[in-house]
Amino acid sequence: MTAPPLPAARTVEALRNQVGAWKAAGLRVGFTPTMGALHEGHLSLVRLARTRADRVVASVFVNPTQFAPGEDFEAYPRDEAGDAALLAGAGCDLLYAPTVSEMYAPGFSTTVNVAGVSEPLDGLARPTHFAGVATVVTKLLLQCAPHVAVFGEKDYQQLQVIRRLVADLDIPVEVIGGPTVRAPDGLALSSRNAYLTETERAVAPVLHQALVQATARLRQGGSVSHVEAQAAETLAAAGFGPVDYVEVRDAGDLTRLGPGSVLGEARILAAARLGKTRLIDNLAVWS
Repeated sequence: MTAPPLPAARTVEALRNQVGAWKAAGLRVGFTPTMGALHEGHLSLVRLARTRADRVVASVFVNPTQFAPGEDFEAYPRDEAGDAALLAGAGCDLLYAPTVSEMYAPGFSTTVNVAGVSEPLDGLARPTHFAGVATVVTKLLLQCAPHVAVFGEKDYQQLQVIRRLVADLDIPVEVIGGPTVRAPDGLALSSRNAYLTETERAVAPVLHQALVQATARLRQGGSVSHVEAQAAETLAAAGFGPVDYVEVRDAGDLTRLGPGSVLGEARILAAARLGKTRLIDNLAVWS
């Protein structure tokens, strides 16, 4: 049976009116922010939110402030009608699709910066990225005011940045991380996978394979620095380049692990380019 058309809110007022009505009826509200170009990874987050809430809102907003000059803001895939149909089928109750001018009114001049956890890894490779992410997520959470918000673990550093800002700013929402959804060959699902050529798509699963091998070596007692270097070499040999990072970090605050550190709460994270496409992935050292 085809799902009925998904209602859409285009303004903060419309969003708040609907969420307020649900709350007045005693319903629990879940929220899943996205940039659209949806795939099964996004839909799994909607379904997870559905298990924790009576009503689910999903946003589709390609946020310009998290793209640096020369990145793919203009080229980023957009298909709102297709996204709405997928969301309806996954059990979403409301699409929030604001315009850029609704999100950033003329004269907008506030930026949310999260120190520490945002600084290494992608914070070095994309210096303005997390300020854009933190600002838009703060706005989305305040606009929707959900009881629970679900974000994917595929963007693990982003998840930790959001957890930090929610705690620091006393935003009353429970943040849940949804497991990474993968293709059968291990590649983490991502909207940017659409940029890969057929040849590059065949090579792309090496990123996940390199991390699987790295976690096995770490569990066997391999040194962190040696394991990181081996994984980076594997990626380079497969045709990735540049390799922005392959690093083992504390799973909570993403600080570097010192000599003798316990790996029980460690995460290995990687980012590398394959042709014109930048891919990221991560794994818990001990799953």
